[in-house]
Amino acid sequence: MTNQRLPARVYWVRRALALVVVGVLGTGIVLGVRAFLGWAVPALRGPYASGVQPTATSPGGVDSCDPGLLRLAIVPAAQTFPAGVSPSFNLTIDNIGTDACLVEADDAHRQIVVMSGSDRIWSNQDCGPADGDRTLLLAAGESDTRQFAWNLNRSAQGCPADLPSPAPGTYLVSFTVGGAQVAQATFTLDPPEPEPATAQTEAGPDDAEPAAGADG
Repeated sequence: MTNQRLPARVYWVRRALALVVVGVLGTGIVLGVRAFLGWAVPALRGPYASGVQPTATSPGGVDSCDPGLLRLAIVPAAQTFPAGVSPSFNLTIDNIGTDACLVEADDAHRQIVVMSGSDRIWSNQDCGPADGDRTLLLAAGESDTRQFAWNLNRSAQGCPADLPSPAPGTYLVSFTVGGAQVAQATFTLDPPEPEPATAQTEAGPDDAEPAAGADG
């Protein structure tokens, strides 16, 4: 039996249907790739790209920051602090590398030390970590700044009690994290204000003792 050749319009319809199917499949693939990139790329831009604070969640494939590519700074809120006022500082971690990376920035991994000359006054490592896990995801060129306040207490390893209070004077504070180069700053604790002298009341004429004289 001889096959009959179909009309030309049938072949054109089949070709059109094939092109439609290919176009639909191609569009689906493009949309799928865009959806994946829309999820993955913002995660690597760092916490500040979306205004969200850093969290301990880290996407796979991101390495810890190279210590040589971390720039640290510690800046006192004032150069001199009045007596009884806890000195506060801004601690900044800056990723100066070209890739996103992770920094463990909680008290278990960072070190803050207050010195007076050769006298080690206080360290956040002496009495154990004060906060929980805090992992920063920093994109290239991004930084994280957090405020820290020293409670004016003296500390030592093992956290002994009844240590003498720090005296007025000039102090050196240092900050490091992740093996990066230490950042330092100086500040001063003022002595207490002197108490005002008690005013003595001068004796008036009526308060004078009567002069000795004859009776009468």
